[in-house]
Amino acid sequence: MKCLWYNALARNNMMDRAIVIKRLLLVLFVVIQITMAPIVLFSLTYLVDINYDTASVGIRTDLIHWVVIAGLYYGMVSIGLALILGGFRPFFVANQGGILAFLRLSPRRGDPELVDRARLYLQNTPYGKMAKLVRKKTNDGNYDLMAIHGGLQLLAVPMQVILIAVPLAIMEGVPESLVKPNRAFDLGMAGYVVALWLAVRVHPIISWHLVGIAAMFRNVVWRVSRLSWILPIFLYWLVARLVLLISLDLLDVNYSQWHEMQLEKIILQTIAPDAVIPDTAILDFIVAISVLPMATFTTVSVLGGSQEMPSWMFGQEETLESLGAKRLEETNEKEEDGAGDQDEHTEGNELEENDSTSRMMDTPFDIFGED
Repeated sequence: MKCLWYNALARNNMMDRAIVIKRLLLVLFVVIQITMAPIVLFSLTYLVDINYDTASVGIRTDLIHWVVIAGLYYGMVSIGLALILGGFRPFFVANQGGILAFLRLSPRRGDPELVDRARLYLQNTPYGKMAKLVRKKTNDGNYDLMAIHGGLQLLAVPMQVILIAVPLAIMEGVPESLVKPNRAFDLGMAGYVVALWLAVRVHPIISWHLVGIAAMFRNVVWRVSRLSWILPIFLYWLVARLVLLISLDLLDVNYSQWHEMQLEKIILQTIAPDAVIPDTAILDFIVAISVLPMATFTTVSVLGGSQEMPSWMFGQEETLESLGAKRLEETNEKEEDGAGDQDEHTEGNELEENDSTSRMMDTPFDIFGED
């Protein structure tokens, strides 16, 4: 018995250690997605200077400032959009009644009505729905946490394509008579925010039905490449940028006027006035805000679903299901107990009948014996 107990304890410790490692990997993914990924991709796009005439490879040091600042800036914008539009909120904040109550800016801190509202809000946010999805799929034991993460990243790709197309369609499709001069970019960004708001709400709905298939496909990709957790972002970024550049050239779109709206340009001129900004930097901005927010939202949601979630996150439906399952188990147990009692009762009756029969048969002989 002691050996079995020690084996079970060691197995539980190994499972807990594996879950902690996976959570740390997810945190690392978030950091890489908002910092290293754009910097590495910008470096591969701009810093490497290949001279085919002399067959030499050089580094464009004049663009290093822009690569670092633009990469960090796009990453911060992406995680801000992912958290705000995704409705991210830690569980302990909801338990205290919301952000204002948590920051002690509301006199109703801990008010039951305010706490219920905060909990209900978190349940219905895209982040809450995605976290519940991850928790349910991994708790059943059918899917691994990292497989779910990879599958959700793959399911986000069609929405990332839409996020590229929407601002471009608005900026080039709306007639100039309806838009003020130099305001097409603003209108396109407004359309992008609306599209992102819709995308993070549609993503959980689609994922509930397709995450299993996507997770299996991710496992196939994992067997082919051990870098499958980061390859979708890199590959999609490079393909999206190439397709975007070719499409704008074919459509003869003049995107040079969009450069005036680049906010990182102001930051760059403040830090490094002599730094150079590439002519196609605005294209990288559009690709970055289409790829990174959805990828970051997915990873943050999976990280939230990997934690122990309070019972109130699952709402009344989960409680009713649990009660129904419990009642069914109790009913089955009662039926088994009743069947057991009935068998015992039947056996008792048979024994009594046998005893009475034997006594009836023995009575005459006993009488004659007494005589």
